[in-house]
Amino acid sequence: MAFLNINATLPEKGRDLRLDLFRGVANWAIFLDHIPDNVVNWITTRNYGFSDAADLFVFISGYTASFVYARMMLERGFIVGATRLTKRVWQLYVAHIILFVIYIASISYLALRFGDSEMINEFNVAGLVDNATETLRQGLFLRFKPLNLDVLPLYIVLMGLFPPVLWFMLRKPDLTMALSIVLWLTARHYGLNLTAYPAGQWYFNPYAWQVLFVFGAWCAMGGARRSMTLINSPITLWLCLAYLAFALVMTMAGRFPTFGGMFPEWLFSAFNPNDKTNLAPYRFLHFVVIVVLVIRFVPKDWPGLEWKVFDPLIVCGQQSLAVFCVGVFLSFVGHFELSMSSGSLFAQLFVSIAGIAIMTTVAYYISWSKKQDKPLKPPPPKPAAAAKAA
Repeated sequence: MAFLNINATLPEKGRDLRLDLFRGVANWAIFLDHIPDNVVNWITTRNYGFSDAADLFVFISGYTASFVYARMMLERGFIVGATRLTKRVWQLYVAHIILFVIYIASISYLALRFGDSEMINEFNVAGLVDNATETLRQGLFLRFKPLNLDVLPLYIVLMGLFPPVLWFMLRKPDLTMALSIVLWLTARHYGLNLTAYPAGQWYFNPYAWQVLFVFGAWCAMGGARRSMTLINSPITLWLCLAYLAFALVMTMAGRFPTFGGMFPEWLFSAFNPNDKTNLAPYRFLHFVVIVVLVIRFVPKDWPGLEWKVFDPLIVCGQQSLAVFCVGVFLSFVGHFELSMSSGSLFAQLFVSIAGIAIMTTVAYYISWSKKQDKPLKPPPPKPAAAAKAA
């Protein structure tokens, strides 16, 4: 049957350092963005366009999932590929629960220790005071999420539902991408989302954000390669640059009210506030533009990926799950530290640099530790002794 034919183009074997580099960038940026009133987070992309590190994280997650599991699914069958994906989902879930417990325990302790009842409300853990048992149970079902613990549950849901999507993507990549876009737009139109506890909905709407995950998979499965003519077109380049400039202007308009007042209300309100929960079309388009420019100017064999200056980011990207969890917790510590101190410029710089240094140290340690678990390669055999002259 034609439907069973493989029409996707599998990515080349070998590690793509671009994924590690940009995943490291996403982890650092997520850490900085989660610390409010911090001047250092002005270096992250969220201040200069519609999309931010969360978009990058989800996209790379979809790309990597296809990169790792597609070939396994083809060579060893759907069941093996699906079970390996499920194993990864379990790892993500365990990491989330550990982070969840440490996070709420730390918030509760510090709120009690310093008599700061507002901290309970600020970090969305008030339910633990009113109904601790039910709140914890809902946390196990991913419905209760303290502040800044929204990304991993989204990742878990998307990975959990990915096996059939990947099976279909291997056979009909373009149709899969089209159906993902339809689901995204349908969810936006009808307000589809998952409910949260004790009230409200998920901050990252899975029905909408799945389109970034699937877009990453589509790019990995040959979508980017099939689009190279369009990507390398001079017209595409100028359109992309023009859209980035427009996104910068509209984002700055939202950041600075005086500047925003210079634009017509209909134009300003179309982009401000930025609809992150349901992944606004202008946000998705902004990220697509960034992907197009990266593919065009940063090929897989770009020599700059070997520069030593990028090593910390690449290592953080290679140990992404651990670094992400440490970064989320450190962002809470940094937020607390700044709120309890003067919040001076020095304090902001110290908290930001120290946090990134700790994340990087953790990444290097885990990388080193994994190497120690591998058996040592036996030394090469010594050359046979030269035959004695007769």
